[in-house]
Amino acid sequence: MRSFLFITAVVAGSMTLQAKQHADSTQSLSELVVTASRRPLATAQTLEGPQLQALSSTSIADALKYFAGVQIKDYGGLGGLKTINVRSLGAQHVGVYIDGIRITNAQNGTVDLGKFSLSTLESVSLYNANKLDRCQSPSEFASGATVYLRTRRPDTDSLSVLGSIGSFHTYKGKLNAQFNHRGWSGFIDGEYLNSKGDYKFRYKSQYEDTIGRRKNSDIEYYRIEGAAFHKGFSTHLYCYVSERGVPGGIVRRLSDKYINVGREWDVDWFGQASWTHRFAHGHQVLFNAKYTQEYLRYCTDYPENQNTARVNNHYHQKDIYASASYSYTPFDWLSVNAGYDLRQSWLKADLRNFRTVRRLDQKAVLAIQAEQWGVRLAASMLYQHYRDHTRTHAGAADPLSRFTPSVTLGYSIKGFSVRAWYKKIFRVPTLNDLYYTQVGNRNLKPEYTRQWDLGLEYHYDTPLWSASAQVDGYINRIDNRIVCLPLKGTYSWSMMNYGKTHCRGLNANVSGRFTPHEWTFSLTGSLTWQKDLNKTNPESQSYNKPICYSPTLSYGITGIVGWRWISLTVSDLHVGERMWSYADPEDVLKPYNNIDLKLTGRWKMLMASLEINDLLDEQYEHVPRYPMPGRSFTFSLTVSI
Repeated sequence: MRSFLFITAVVAGSMTLQAKQHADSTQSLSELVVTASRRPLATAQTLEGPQLQALSSTSIADALKYFAGVQIKDYGGLGGLKTINVRSLGAQHVGVYIDGIRITNAQNGTVDLGKFSLSTLESVSLYNANKLDRCQSPSEFASGATVYLRTRRPDTDSLSVLGSIGSFHTYKGKLNAQFNHRGWSGFIDGEYLNSKGDYKFRYKSQYEDTIGRRKNSDIEYYRIEGAAFHKGFSTHLYCYVSERGVPGGIVRRLSDKYINVGREWDVDWFGQASWTHRFAHGHQVLFNAKYTQEYLRYCTDYPENQNTARVNNHYHQKDIYASASYSYTPFDWLSVNAGYDLRQSWLKADLRNFRTVRRLDQKAVLAIQAEQWGVRLAASMLYQHYRDHTRTHAGAADPLSRFTPSVTLGYSIKGFSVRAWYKKIFRVPTLNDLYYTQVGNRNLKPEYTRQWDLGLEYHYDTPLWSASAQVDGYINRIDNRIVCLPLKGTYSWSMMNYGKTHCRGLNANVSGRFTPHEWTFSLTGSLTWQKDLNKTNPESQSYNKPICYSPTLSYGITGIVGWRWISLTVSDLHVGERMWSYADPEDVLKPYNNIDLKLTGRWKMLMASLEINDLLDEQYEHVPRYPMPGRSFTFSLTVSI
């Protein structure tokens, strides 16, 4: 919500008496308008501008890991799958948006954040629950947490070429062209990367302690995207083509003759457009449209594989999306938002006994926002309807329709604000959950989440320095958790609604910035403490035990020192001990500290940077038996005109 402060200053009627001269003079100043942005009512964390680009990062996942309440799953190397989990809700409960339009995957409900680059972004924001604007689409209300990626709006014409070389035979080239002409702005950004990913690692178990080299962790990809903006109109085109190895986990010992050769091919592209306009008398409209097409081939049908199921599967996804939203602000203190979304998804695969599945997804929302005397209120009611169509003997799952509410209340005075919110939401079973051959279950129920949050925030700004702090206590409860269980023997698994989890936690963020003369000092920190417990079956040994992969304590600290044309960024991420198997509670993932450095220098048209990732070479694990690369170096040189 934005407030506008209008200041009109007119100075007239000034008379000066001097020794030998009398003169009447009148001076007048034209109207001066000062615009300020109100702090968001929702619980939000943002990285933007120089701070975002200063991070030692290669993908969006690397930036998000410094936010409070975030866990990243990474299967190692540049080619490894990277997903985000917020406050232990699960990856399927996190919506990822580019310029307000969601990135979707009807097949498995997750987004691989490694496919998206930071170089074209102006800001990356994480909202617990969802952003609260006066006019927004129903889809933005339909997630437990939301990640917003805002692309950069260029203000000048420019052309830059980047080349970089890194550890593990990694080479990257990038071309970026920006324009700004007669009210239109935009960019074209192309990138190529090739990496063998053949990093060494130490593997220690009860059987051996030895040094190995990661195999089948290579990746080669091409990415090209372009965007154009004009007033309230924006459009974005994106294409990603890759081939990568899919390395398996390390089983028992390196000396075993165990080989896991898997390959994956991806061809993803989408085109989207958005238009918003504010009319007189408080009316505003927003229209979104998007078309997505994805191709995935996964193959393990190689002679080297002795203990791996051999498959050669092809998946085709298509998605058409359209949205219309309208808001009305009859008074400065009140606004009403109504919207409707329509999405049609298709999934085709060459699996045995699998037929093309078509899903119709409809959403509608009614939301209000009000503000008076520093008190702010936001409330919404979301309606979702899903219907699947497929031609099989078992038929499609039953249609699903639900209403889910959310409400947020806040109060602000000077630099302080306090907020409290509640949200109930669910995730519909994915097409894999329902229809994947020999695993899918057409009788699955939606997975419900209920979230409570109480937060306090403070901001202080001066031209020389600024500081902010926020702390949130929260409770999350998930019912009908969707899991995969062996119900008919060890080799026959099925998707089931099994599980309840209760999570209570605390998130804290602090940041400060000091800019004396030609120096810049910046420091940000985040802290997460949480207890995420299994509440499924009181008679089970796992009852009241921590949820796998959920650390009790984690924190991140990032410091930036800049002087004229040079800057140094140091970041430290600590993740505590995590349980990963109920079978052996003593078998845990060890805590680790990941320290990254980035040194950047600029001189005229040149910019050079040196990055050192995982300075201490800890080779930690996000997932057991998938060691991370350890210490690596990257040198980049950019020429801009």
